[in-house]
Amino acid sequence: MTISSPGLLPTETLLDSLVHISNEVVSIEKLPFVQMRNVSSMIRRIKLLSSLFEEIQEAETPLPPSSTLCFTELLSVITRGKVLIQEIKDASTLWGLIQLEFISNQFYVLVKEMGRALDILPLRLLNITADIREQVDLLHKQAKRAELTIDPRELQRREMLLEVMANNMMQNKKNKGYMDFGKMEELLSSIGLRTISDYDIEISKLEIEAQNQAGTGGLVVVSNINNLISLVSYSKSMIFRDGENEESKKESCSYLYNKVNDSSSSSQSMSIPDEFRCPISLDLMRDPVIVSSGHTYDRNSIAQWINSGHHTCPKSGQRLIHTALIPNYALKSLVQQWCYDNNVPLNEPNSSVSEEKSNKKNSNDGAIDHISANKAGADAVKMTAEFLVGKLATGSADTQRQAAYELRLLAKTGMDNRRIIAEVGAIPFLVTLLGSHDPRIQEHAVTAMFNLSIYDNNKVLLMSAGAVDKIVQVLEQGRTMEARENAAATIFSLSMLDDCKVQIGARPRAVPALVLLLKEGTPIGKRDAATALFNLAVYNPNKSIIVSSGAVDVLIELLMDDKASITDDALSVLALLLGCSQGLKEIRNSRELVPLLIDLLRFGSVKGKENSITLLLGLCKEETEVVARRLLANPRSVPSLQSLAAHGSLRARRKADALLRLLNRCCSQPHHSL
Repeated sequence: MTISSPGLLPTETLLDSLVHISNEVVSIEKLPFVQMRNVSSMIRRIKLLSSLFEEIQEAETPLPPSSTLCFTELLSVITRGKVLIQEIKDASTLWGLIQLEFISNQFYVLVKEMGRALDILPLRLLNITADIREQVDLLHKQAKRAELTIDPRELQRREMLLEVMANNMMQNKKNKGYMDFGKMEELLSSIGLRTISDYDIEISKLEIEAQNQAGTGGLVVVSNINNLISLVSYSKSMIFRDGENEESKKESCSYLYNKVNDSSSSSQSMSIPDEFRCPISLDLMRDPVIVSSGHTYDRNSIAQWINSGHHTCPKSGQRLIHTALIPNYALKSLVQQWCYDNNVPLNEPNSSVSEEKSNKKNSNDGAIDHISANKAGADAVKMTAEFLVGKLATGSADTQRQAAYELRLLAKTGMDNRRIIAEVGAIPFLVTLLGSHDPRIQEHAVTAMFNLSIYDNNKVLLMSAGAVDKIVQVLEQGRTMEARENAAATIFSLSMLDDCKVQIGARPRAVPALVLLLKEGTPIGKRDAATALFNLAVYNPNKSIIVSSGAVDVLIELLMDDKASITDDALSVLALLLGCSQGLKEIRNSRELVPLLIDLLRFGSVKGKENSITLLLGLCKEETEVVARRLLANPRSVPSLQSLAAHGSLRARRKADALLRLLNRCCSQPHHSL
């Protein structure tokens, strides 16, 4: 019987699983058209490892404990590699092309994890042939040296796709919207779309992706996927038109530039492609818009549907998480192009009067469009925010989690978004959710508040809503480290205002909570806490509170911690704390600080050198003899000061000169103990 370490699979089971899943990966035949290089490289690596597993399995000899741990890690890597390859095969090829860097990075992470697992594999202790040992050793070295791999050909295809999408999304106000179907057909063919069936499968995969992303990936992602669906659908209808040769395709595509006025009777006889019909009215979508479910409708039809009291998507039956209507510019451009190609009027048949009026104001179109687009965008954000706030107020925990996440994303970009979200009343509900027992809800709520606080008016609203006490509670006892770090970032943002510095400093738990994060946080969290303390220390009465909370010792420890990477931030806070008597006393009592500061004079950043010389000069002025003795006892101090006086920044040169004069005066005194 083989003994395995606690928590690990028995050796026989582990080897069986490795051999089985490796063979499954190696037997993959049809490779996807995107990530082909990364997929084939991953399969090659796993194939080599499968030979190792099979040979060890046949040897039936006991394994060293470290090899069992290594094989457990490799089982996890190979399993995730198999899942990743299968996901790429099952997913939309075009969407995979758009996400090229993201997917490539997943392969890179797996290869690096494979290399780390092989670090602990004792090859010399395994009963395997020299060939296998040599191949695994080579694989190990390659994995350690591996870099992020992105196929240049796939990058080129992606650039071509983005160019076509960009051209297609240009508004067609001047009757121009040419699409090069030859280039589009070449692109789609290069990624495996060669038959009508291939196009239909790709459209289905994109629709599934749109449904998966609806409500979680954000409106822009869903809009982009719908643009791809429109592009593929229209390309299919143009490329596979019955009885059309290449020459007629070119004539059709260039028609927008040659606009020949055919008879209206021939235009009426054209059948509208299904992709351009509104699912509600079954008529041509002249103003297509996307709803939150990811489906596209004509604006008038879906607006009537929503205004009549419906809150579900007519096509899928899915409940709409918001009622914002996002313009589908790509489809609109395709519809306009089809209309011009086939001499179909762009406007409604009975809109000749409005058409005549519109011709009289062409000169003002640009300005009006810009204003209306801004207003439409603001209205869409307001409707979305109002809907999400309603979900925060009355929804279940799952609904609140999703709504808080959407508000977090919405508040991440744009001052207008931050203003609108606050105006619709989101802040009081977010403050309440800070006390949630759900870790994700708490994390999303505090991060949304941080994003909102970037807008100065919202800082006042957050303070008025009593947010500080709740934020401090998250800072102390947040359910995730990210929530605690973002709470510190929120305090930093709020403390940019002088009034907020006073109010936050008056909270007895605020500063101790920041000092606690300085001790326990990740490097990012430590930096957030240090910058928040710096802002608070600008207000003089807060300095003594920061010192009495034990910040000085923690900050000096961080100067000695290379992994923390917040030397400059810690020095900045210490330099401010030197301005109060308690801070000066605490800093003066540190035996480690002066040698550290001397080293930082030589190796620190520009800002670090300035703060180091500020601290040394401040200490020297208070206890001249003691500090001077420490400085002169260190052979590096005077050369470092002389170098800084000659080559440092203006501020550093001035302070270095002052400190050198002070040391010189000490040495020149006849009765001085030095």
